[in-house]
Amino acid sequence: VTLTGERNKPQNPPDSQGSATGDDIEIVVNVGGVRQVLYGDLLSQYPETRLAELINCLAGGYDTIFSLCDDYDPGKREFYFDRDPDAFKCVIEVYYFGEVHMKKGICPICFKNEMDFWKVDLKFLDDCCKSHLSEKREELEEIARRVQLILDDLGVDAAEGRWRRCQKCVWKFLEKPESSCPARVVAVLSFLLILVSSVVMCMGTIPELQVLDAEGNRVEHPTLENVETACIGWFTLEYLLRLFSSPNKLHFALSFMNIVDVLAILPFYVSLTLTHLGARMMELTNVQQAVQALRIMRIARIFKLARHSSGLQTLTYALKRSFKELGLLLMYLAVGIFVFSALGYTMEQSHPETLFKSIPQSFWWAIITMTTVGYGDIYPKTTLGKLNAAISFLCGVIAIALPIHPIINNFVRYYNKQRVLETAAKHELELMELNSSSGGEGKTGGSRSDLDNLPPEPAGKEAPSCSSRLKLSHSDTFIPLLTEEKHHRTRLQSCK
Repeated sequence: VTLTGERNKPQNPPDSQGSATGDDIEIVVNVGGVRQVLYGDLLSQYPETRLAELINCLAGGYDTIFSLCDDYDPGKREFYFDRDPDAFKCVIEVYYFGEVHMKKGICPICFKNEMDFWKVDLKFLDDCCKSHLSEKREELEEIARRVQLILDDLGVDAAEGRWRRCQKCVWKFLEKPESSCPARVVAVLSFLLILVSSVVMCMGTIPELQVLDAEGNRVEHPTLENVETACIGWFTLEYLLRLFSSPNKLHFALSFMNIVDVLAILPFYVSLTLTHLGARMMELTNVQQAVQALRIMRIARIFKLARHSSGLQTLTYALKRSFKELGLLLMYLAVGIFVFSALGYTMEQSHPETLFKSIPQSFWWAIITMTTVGYGDIYPKTTLGKLNAAISFLCGVIAIALPIHPIINNFVRYYNKQRVLETAAKHELELMELNSSSGGEGKTGGSRSDLDNLPPEPAGKEAPSCSSRLKLSHSDTFIPLLTEEKHHRTRLQSCK
């Protein structure tokens, strides 16, 4: 920053907070090799910022000067800052427009640190940029959480008891298939048993594979029952081991996937109990009906595949994030079903052999028509009714197609985000290992304060062009810094 002299002004701005001499000073900032002239009357509007402190910094000597900048040239009376010039172009907008808008392509976390360096409060940041910053901060917190989980798995606390260490080993063995080769084998075995139990459930309904019991009723083949019993035994053992080894048993019991696991194995034991003990308390027919109803609940075990499939987990998350789009889809269909079923009923009343007996019965026709299923059990016979049917299925196609694109975008965005987070967590561990091997102390970055103190320098810099919005300032072409030492970035800073 160069204090180049004074400029003639007719009068001081009414909102100026500095002295008369400070208001007339021209301040030339050299940020990342780009020189820019600013004026004291603008900077004094926000006296707590770093640029406003430069107005009177020369009176404090070199200690004050170097506490505010990276370098100083007494000959040119120029102050040098090794900061991102693109981010600086956005930050100085606060002096002209009273708000800061982050340019596209700038890392939100780095931009936040740039604002902290220039001592510009985050309250001046535009709302859309704040949401982008919050999203990126959540991603960094997720990376830190994953890194911390990996470090917890790798670390061994000597102060822990033998039972606690055994508990952690069992938890890692069952919950982290990537932790070891035996854990991966167990995960694959559990996946195969889920498929086998689902196939056995389906094959048990084939009449050719069923046998007759003492009362002459068809029941499942004993071999299939034995296979299912073995699968249920494995699922039960797996669930109990995971429950006893979990760090937080209440959270484990209330987790959605663990509730699915309970629903997958509970019908077997309830049916077994009713079969052996229920006959004494109720009629045999009622017992058989209750057992048959519980056996239908075995279909819940197919959802256990989501534990071993990242694709199913991504699909679940995408549907969860797409409740609004799904609600719009149902609303469109509900309105169309009501309108076209009423029109169809009205138009078909003139035909003597009409199949539309009432409007509620016509709902079924409207549903299968708008979803382009068309079973053919109910169909219009008049010309107006056929025209109404043609319009209904065209509207149904449009109504279904409209919300599909946002749902697909949510799926792709979440899937790509998970891959990026996994890669970032692995790179973070590699960098920590590299720093520890070179004598440095690795940081896990697991706390929120660490996220707020990320290195502010971005990975790459480009020579910016002068912003057309900054009418009261001017800048010249790109010039190199005084020293090349400021260009150095550690690999960890570049990754951040």
